[in-house]
Amino acid sequence: MRGSWPLIFALWGAGLGAAGQYAKISVIYDLLGAAYPDGGVLLGWLVSAVGMVGIVLGVVAALLVARIRYRRALLSALWLGAILSAVQALLPPLPVMLGLRLIEGVSHLAIVVAAPTLIAQIATDRQRGLALTLWGTFFGVAFAVMAWGGRPLAIFAGLPTLFAAHAVYMAAFALYLAPRLVALPDRNNSPPMSVRVILRTHAIIYRSPSIAAPAIGWLFYTFCFVSILTVLPPYLPDQIRGAVMGAMPLVSIAVSMTLGVGLLRLFRAVEVVIFGFGFSALAVFWLWASPASPAACLALAAAMGLIQGSSFASVAQLNTTPETQAQANGAMAQMGNLGNTLGTPVMALALAQWGYVSLPVLAGAAFLMGLTLHLFFDACRRNA
Repeated sequence: MRGSWPLIFALWGAGLGAAGQYAKISVIYDLLGAAYPDGGVLLGWLVSAVGMVGIVLGVVAALLVARIRYRRALLSALWLGAILSAVQALLPPLPVMLGLRLIEGVSHLAIVVAAPTLIAQIATDRQRGLALTLWGTFFGVAFAVMAWGGRPLAIFAGLPTLFAAHAVYMAAFALYLAPRLVALPDRNNSPPMSVRVILRTHAIIYRSPSIAAPAIGWLFYTFCFVSILTVLPPYLPDQIRGAVMGAMPLVSIAVSMTLGVGLLRLFRAVEVVIFGFGFSALAVFWLWASPASPAACLALAAAMGLIQGSSFASVAQLNTTPETQAQANGAMAQMGNLGNTLGTPVMALALAQWGYVSLPVLAGAAFLMGLTLHLFFDACRRNA
């Protein structure tokens, strides 16, 4: 099993399914009104319900995954996701659909905690940087696939077909992975789950400069990434808007998998993340000096690509046991969902109040905060 690229790619594929739990609703959001004509503002919760679960239960998921073990947690989450998508294909009443989405948040969390932890253990030392950088692309790739394939499928064959296709995808990866994964060595001697244990684990995670650092940086990255892609388009010329917005996530992924991987061979993952935050701040300054410049937009996407994969690589470099890696991945899920949830509303409110200039100011402040806190955590680790 160790060093198996097919297995690593299969775990990444499971991550695409988890990201698809977000993307399958996002890409058809404007079509949901036909299925639920009286939905109104509740339709928005179909998108955010999964994220709200992540904010509340990100660290709890790390505890549960470590307790029931990573292989079992991953396979159970894939099967749960397949069943939920199959039921969603029936287009049940909106309150039921909202409940299914909340449960889907649990499936999503278990996958995004267990899969990268398993990847970090399966990959050799030489493979680990590339493997975890690959993992870091799962969200962007899934959204691109859903936008290019999932939405046309829903339009052509109906919403139930998209949900059914996602169910088949999740089940296929559960079937493929089941005989190929073996359980990690059981070194988990944690006490029984309780509110006290959960609160203490939160304290342990967020007081640790090794466990917390990737998650805190990820908070500021996710705050900017989704919000910028959401609020920037109206400021771009109509004739290039689609091309620029389509290219930005692809540029980010390409830089992450090429320059990012190359830099990981020369520098620590945390240092590459710090470079990414610094270059992102410079690119945002360019966006301030030259509003909505297409070149500046692509430069920003390229700089954010350095943060993307290296953040996941830093989890394994800073934390050497499956338990602490799971804790770090759980914290990243928690902070990532918080960043995704807060970013767009805060950015949109600021734009409504102060106009375009608030975009580079807010994004620049977030990137500088991410850079500063990573430097602070690095200093804490060195002093320790």
